[in-house]
Amino acid sequence: MAQTSATEQAVQPASTAPPGGEAPQQIVGRSPWDIFWGRFRQDKFAIGGLVFIAFLIVLALVAPLISKYVVHHGPNQLFVFTELNEFGLPKGPNGHFWFGADTSGRDLFVQVLYGARTSLIVAFLATGMAMVIGVIMGVVAGFYRGKIDTFVSRLIDVVLSLPVLLLALGLVSACGLQNKGCLGGLIRPGLLLVSMVIGLFSWPYIARIVRGQVLSLREKEFVEAARAMGAGDGTIMLREILPNIVAPIIVYTTLIIPSNVIFEATLSFLGIGVPASTPSWGRQLSDASNAFSYAWWTMVFPGLFLFGTTLAFNLVGDGLRDAFDPRGFVRTYKQKEKRKSRRKEARVAPEAAS
Repeated sequence: MAQTSATEQAVQPASTAPPGGEAPQQIVGRSPWDIFWGRFRQDKFAIGGLVFIAFLIVLALVAPLISKYVVHHGPNQLFVFTELNEFGLPKGPNGHFWFGADTSGRDLFVQVLYGARTSLIVAFLATGMAMVIGVIMGVVAGFYRGKIDTFVSRLIDVVLSLPVLLLALGLVSACGLQNKGCLGGLIRPGLLLVSMVIGLFSWPYIARIVRGQVLSLREKEFVEAARAMGAGDGTIMLREILPNIVAPIIVYTTLIIPSNVIFEATLSFLGIGVPASTPSWGRQLSDASNAFSYAWWTMVFPGLFLFGTTLAFNLVGDGLRDAFDPRGFVRTYKQKEKRKSRRKEARVAPEAAS
């Protein structure tokens, strides 16, 4: 983000022109964040993903209000006599149940909205926990190197070599056994437990990225200057190194959120996620797996929301990566210009032939 491509240099004529000559052009300064936003907003897919994420967050926040004032029933309220037919099969989308009913006779629309709350809460909590642990581990390992770096690197290798899904299933099952919880009952089965388990296995990926960035920055001139001025290790890490690795941390965080969304959905699909009373996209897909042949909507709507969420976060992550990287932006800009020139040539060619 420190570099500025030639396509982003803004010029304006000076207020006065020398006699007998043209007005000189003056370069207008722009802050790094202005440059970043100028690059990011040119990525239509990233903007579309950001709009979808904002819309999903709003839906998740207002889900209780929609449940209370729009549809007038809760997410787990059963409508056995009205939304199940005489054979006990759920009815499809209609004016009352917009997404149809699930196999138990609940409103699938409200279930999907509350499932968005569950997925986003778990994903944000788990990602925040993984980011804090990963940044601390990566900065300390890359800055001090030596035995500390060796210990952290081997710890990362150990965690990455573990069968994550099996261990997560075991931890969630053990903590949820008879609702006793973990740590002497301090952590009960629920969103916090699932978030902690997912975050416990997600931090090594961030730690590796941060460690590599710190290793390349610790020998730079500004770090040596700060050390020569008497700055301590903590000051150098917090004020000199950490601000320079914010961009890759933000990018990788947006890319790890969809992985955690899928992780939570997988645990819920297998029945070892959030409690059964908490709506979850994974549990909705699990319930619909045996009903797809006669109730397609029970799988399509939760699946579309899950797919759209993961795709939107990945698009935003790719857009942030290109916006923070001048080389990636210039490459994307040149590709767009080539496509525009080809379309222009394709329009001009028939006119010239006629």
